[in-house]
Amino acid sequence: MKRLIAIVLERSLLLLAGTVLALAWANLAPHSYSAYSEATRFVVNDGAMVFFFALAAKEIVEATRPGGALASWREAAVPLLAACGGMIVPAALYVGAGLALGRPELHRGWAIPCATDIAFSYLAARIIFPHRHPAIPFLLLLAVADDALGLILLAIFYPASHVAPLAFALLLAPAIAVAWFLRRRAVASFWPYVVGAGGLSWAAFYAGGLHPALSLVPIVPFMPCQERYHELFDEHTTAPTDTLNAFASWWHTPVQFVLFLFGLTNAGVPLSSVGAVTWMVAGSLVLGKPIGVLLLTAIAVAAGLKRPAGFTYADAAIVGLTAGIGFTVALFFATAAFPPGLALDEAKMGALFSFVAAPLAILAARLAGSTRRARPPART
Repeated sequence: MKRLIAIVLERSLLLLAGTVLALAWANLAPHSYSAYSEATRFVVNDGAMVFFFALAAKEIVEATRPGGALASWREAAVPLLAACGGMIVPAALYVGAGLALGRPELHRGWAIPCATDIAFSYLAARIIFPHRHPAIPFLLLLAVADDALGLILLAIFYPASHVAPLAFALLLAPAIAVAWFLRRRAVASFWPYVVGAGGLSWAAFYAGGLHPALSLVPIVPFMPCQERYHELFDEHTTAPTDTLNAFASWWHTPVQFVLFLFGLTNAGVPLSSVGAVTWMVAGSLVLGKPIGVLLLTAIAVAAGLKRPAGFTYADAAIVGLTAGIGFTVALFFATAAFPPGLALDEAKMGALFSFVAAPLAILAARLAGSTRRARPPART
């Protein structure tokens, strides 16, 4: 039983459970589901999801530490450029589809197919590639960079309401000051950062018209962190006990239940709500991600940058296809881009349909033989 619970938590299966339950509820009892969703949307999306985005920010912070994937531009350049390609091409395909359909009012959702669900993409990559294959860290770096750029897009292009820069700045400044003071005093507990600095930051985002779910993102970098990088998702090593990793360890399980509530609150759409936006989102993710990742990888190599040893162009295409699973972040972007209504429901279905990228990536890997090639020995 403990092993089963561990698998459910580690593989974010609670999110899937919440999504399936939401779909069933919304189609069997739409009125009661609508009442539930309306009652819980603010608490879940602008409150509980704070910790999901904080864990994403933690991965970004750690990746910049010595030994991390973002520590050296030479190590990070190709996957970072690939991440940009994996956002630019899907967005361009989405906008192009809107223009072709004569539906410019749908352009507001252009950032939805930029999303990559890091957890499910990673799980798909673990199924496809053997342990220590260079495609796995390449995908993780791409997904972390995608998350970082996605947070920027969300803050700039999808404010929660009318943006009030002065109110935002006046409240965020003391939040940063409190976080800096705590870091300066080497406060080891993460709670003062979350409650004190994080509370002020949440008020700043809310009053400033930005998404409060991002409120811990500027606070997380102030939490004391070890100097050496701890490999993302690596179950073969013992996680460090510094403040940042203690925060991540404590919140890992609660965030899985947050994701369950997020799926339950946001994924309930009528199965009949498949329309133009559905195919625009799903198609842009499943087609645009591999094209963008492969194209920018090839351009980066042609410009003189180096791919990781043992990482082929076929691997780049498969990684891009795996990154086409938008799910969680795509759902969040959809709720930010569109008001409740048909367009939002269609966009959510597109985010759900992006799961088709996983079996397509597995099939492509089988055909390319990527599942049989292990990572070459590290060069000294």
